Amino acid sequence: MTTHAKPRRGRRALIITGAVIAAAAVFSGGVALGAAQSGSAPAATAPTGSHTSAATATPTPTPLTATQQLLQDSGDPNACAVSFRGEGITEAPVVESAGARYAHLPIPAQDGRVFAGWYASPEAAATRDTASRINGADAVGCGPEREVTLHGAWTTAEDLAATGTRVPILMYHQFTDKPEGEEGWLRNNFYGVTDWQNDLAYIRDGGFYLPTWDELSAFIDGRLFLPPRSVIITDDDADSTWLNWAVPVVDQDQLLTTSFVITSARQDPTPSIWVQQRSHTHAMHEAGENGKGRMVNWSEADIAADLQTSAQILGATEVIAYPYGHYNDTAKAGVAAAGFEMAVTTEWGYVTVGSDKLALPRVRMNWGMTVDDLAGMIG
Repeated sequence: MTTHAKPRRGRRALIITGAVIAAAAVFSGGVALGAAQSGSAPAATAPTGSHTSAATATPTPTPLTATQQLLQDSGDPNACAVSFRGEGITEAPVVESAGARYAHLPIPAQDGRVFAGWYASPEAAATRDTASRINGADAVGCGPEREVTLHGAWTTAEDLAATGTRVPILMYHQFTDKPEGEEGWLRNNFYGVTDWQNDLAYIRDGGFYLPTWDELSAFIDGRLFLPPRSVIITDDDADSTWLNWAVPVVDQDQLLTTSFVITSARQDPTPSIWVQQRSHTHAMHEAGENGKGRMVNWSEADIAADLQTSAQILGATEVIAYPYGHYNDTAKAGVAAAGFEMAVTTEWGYVTVGSDKLALPRVRMNWGMTVDDLAGMIG
């Protein structure tokens, strides 16, 4: 290493010094400068205000997908984001609650086509496999990613007509465990508990599809295909025998059932996730002035007011059951004025495309009937 004496700046020293100053000005971004007149290089020091190196830069967060954003916004640890796929399917994802029944499944519409339901896989949608069809009768199952994708299927109006589906709405009332049945004029209203168990087991194991009320409405309009083996299970009155003996069987078999509730008598929450409570009116399950139900004695406005009270208690306006099966044009107008779309009667029959939504027939189940009778009526 060369050792310099105290500087004696001649012309050469001035030229070198000037060059160093110029280089420092050009490379002020922290580039180390070679030492003039020296064999060693001083340590480079980053000037104040220099840029952070790429290795330590804060990464830009990956944007959330639409379903991830839904889950974050829900704030619910049980939330499950459901996406929809299929030809012409544009429905936005929805949030469901894992373990509860599906509550927000859309029914898409396309000109010239009939929707044929949601399925667990593209293959099931292609074959319209009833066992893999998903609707509000099914519980939401969610994996660790808390996301589910359902696949839509389509068919034609010609196929819907050719299939000729007729939907029975089963009507039960009270239940009894007495082998000889109950006494009195309401004897036929009571159904054997063992027969009830056999009926539900037959439906559970028979490959039946359980439509929701919004699906039934779309089917009546010709917008939705329902499989030939479709059935709806209902009970009128929600009395103690239904709650104590029938509901536990519903829970065991996990079958969607509708309980038509007289809300002036019962305002408790549903006794099971498989039981959807709907209106049997608030205070019209009483005799009117002519001995028939209030439903055919009251004005349209009074009927609508009663049903609106019932709807507020139950939180649903899909369907009502006429008390005693009594109805007329005024009753139908009152149902519509209250915001309900459908009403069921006690008249015997099946629901088909084009049925009167405010006078839907049902298949009554009476004391003494067995599962063989049920099979003969629903297939």
